Amino acid sequence: MFVIHKMASSSHPLFTSSLRFSTTHSPPSSFLPFNPISKHLKIQSFYLFKKPHYRFFSSPAAVATDPATALAADDVTKEAEEKVVLPTNESSHTLLRIRHTCAHVMAMAVQKVFPDAKVTIGPWIEHGFYYDFDIEALTDKDLKKIKKEMDRIIGRNLPLIREEVTRDEAQKRITAINEPYKLEILNSIKEEPITIYHIGNEWWDLCAGPHVETTGNINRRAVQLESVAGAYWRGDVNKPMLQRIYGTAWENEEQLKAYLHFKEEAKRRDHRRLGQDLDLFSIQDDAGGGLVFWHPKGALVRHIIEDVWKKIHTKSGYDLLYTPHVAKADLWRISGHLDFYRENMYDQMKIEEELYQLRPMNCPYHILIYKRKPHSYRDFPIRVAELGTVYRYELSGSLHGLFRVRGFTQDDAHIFCLEDQIKDEIKGVLDLTEQMLLQFGFDKYEVNLSTKPEKAVGDDDIWVKATGALKDALNDKGWAYEVDEGGGAFYGPKIDLKIEDALGRKWQCSTIQVDFNLPERFDITYIDSNSEKKRPIMIHRAVLGSLERFFGVLIEHYAGDFPLWLSPIQARILPVTDTQLEYCKDVTEKMKASGIRVELCTGERLPKLIRNAEKQKIPLMAVVGPKEVESESVTVRSRFGGELGTMAVDDFIGRIKDAVDNRTSV
Repeated sequence: MFVIHKMASSSHPLFTSSLRFSTTHSPPSSFLPFNPISKHLKIQSFYLFKKPHYRFFSSPAAVATDPATALAADDVTKEAEEKVVLPTNESSHTLLRIRHTCAHVMAMAVQKVFPDAKVTIGPWIEHGFYYDFDIEALTDKDLKKIKKEMDRIIGRNLPLIREEVTRDEAQKRITAINEPYKLEILNSIKEEPITIYHIGNEWWDLCAGPHVETTGNINRRAVQLESVAGAYWRGDVNKPMLQRIYGTAWENEEQLKAYLHFKEEAKRRDHRRLGQDLDLFSIQDDAGGGLVFWHPKGALVRHIIEDVWKKIHTKSGYDLLYTPHVAKADLWRISGHLDFYRENMYDQMKIEEELYQLRPMNCPYHILIYKRKPHSYRDFPIRVAELGTVYRYELSGSLHGLFRVRGFTQDDAHIFCLEDQIKDEIKGVLDLTEQMLLQFGFDKYEVNLSTKPEKAVGDDDIWVKATGALKDALNDKGWAYEVDEGGGAFYGPKIDLKIEDALGRKWQCSTIQVDFNLPERFDITYIDSNSEKKRPIMIHRAVLGSLERFFGVLIEHYAGDFPLWLSPIQARILPVTDTQLEYCKDVTEKMKASGIRVELCTGERLPKLIRNAEKQKIPLMAVVGPKEVESESVTVRSRFGGELGTMAVDDFIGRIKDAVDNRTSV
């Protein structure tokens, strides 16, 4: 098991500018354009397995883990052959210093190997470090040269020396060595004095630290350069494209080996590769990047997800909606998106002299449905939900499989309620969230409550009441959570929930946000018991986030081995020869009539048919030979349970249906 902390954001400009690039797999911000970056990034846990890991969930309740007790509370399943606990940037100050110094050593090495290279920014990150250079495109061969030079620098045991200088002195030195990016960084630093770190007397960099005492404190065998990628300076597409070198660094070789083992397991589960291998989805160059094509098998899984979602929501008192994909641009002006979110929206289109806009959010549509008629306090709570497709402009370099796309479907819902209903509604959302996520095998969560930031709308009294309601709902639920003081959106406090996958990685999934802003912007009201107009409370919430991203997480969680109830193809009928084909067709039709997703495969010798089914991760194979035809039976092989023997077709169907109903395997 790995436990890896993400670093807390630093207030120093050298770090705050770099941290924008340090997080991966983050979802597009939910609902509104006003979500501030959380002040503290939380623990992630990773499990290391040497063989495929299958889990089937029937637990009645989920567990929200407390980061402080996550290790003690964690239940490592029987399939786990090895447990490794790795230090993190937060748990080990030594590791953080090693990684930060490695970034400097790498920059020094690059400028020794490529004297014309210009340096920019090089922070520590979650699993190591990176540094951006203005240099010609680098190759794997170049990385080997750079690593060799790094080893020399480490072996020389050079001291790391901190120096304080005036701003004028720093500017003079930077100008002398012709480092224009460092000059720009210097201008962004507001603190005095300016600090510089030297490696021996040969190389220096603007830096706030911290570092190891000497380069010899780094174990060169625990450092590896991983990859090189393009990155725009300051993340701005209009600025130069730089070469970013990523590296990983650990305290010893054993930790590096364990981390590399985890990387291999994550690679095996990569949803982009599995999506292609299992024919689940694609992103077509002819259509454009970030636009997802759901293939028949992937679409089947999506249909199952949507069906579960709709049933749970209707039982929980939600009215389901469908709303347009475009609207007049003025709607987005009222909502504030054009002022605060324009860079993430597509260009407007003119229709009959009026400007229209593809929707980046669903919220304004649900508000318009609320406003279609007057409301009394007796009407509340009002709950509406929609699987609504939205479109957001993303740079091509930021697109990543199903995790970062340009068009996606949110499981979006909004609750309009009274102040004294907030707690009960939040508790209801938490219950619904747990019920939904347990359906898909996610029973461990990390929960964060974010409170009022320095700049906010709404009276203090309603903030206190809403925040208290969120805390009370979490306490009543019995879920452990951490409070991110001042980390809420400017329009209200929020709860964010991360799910933990089979590798222990945390994925941002569910969010619940109280909103004091949009009801004001759209002037929505109700008539209270005194016949006076009042403003309702609005709650935004999503459980799965986006269907595309959730599907990607599901693929990686199960490594493509979906449980029987969720698998797009639950069984394959495999005839030994064509002589059994007619009987196999009858069996296939009978199973389909019973609601089982089954297909008949022929045209190859039986061993190859079996291998193909295994490659496609089909849960059940029913082999049919002369004896099975004679006895009107099938011989069943389970991907999860091995050889199950020969059984009557009706018995086979019954076992599948029971397993699907109980969310178990056959």
